[in-house]
Amino acid sequence: MDMRKLIGRNFARLRKEKGLTQEQLEERSGFSQQYLSGLEQGRRNPTIITLYELSQALDVNFMDLVRPDDGQR
Repeated sequence: MDMRKLIGRNFARLRKEKGLTQEQLEERSGFSQQYLSGLEQGRRNPTIITLYELSQALDVNFMDLVRPDDGQR
């Protein structure tokens, strides 16, 4: 399982479910839109602290970002 891709898919899905653009999430989280785009594409390797901060910006549980999706079970 490629965790970067899994986190990217989960992050993009949750962001869209919340009706947020990457730019809006940039304002909420302090992470640049370029970083968020790279994260969604599975090209970033976020730290635990980064994942926690992003989960706070999305108002979701931290585990929602790392939970295997249907394609990975």
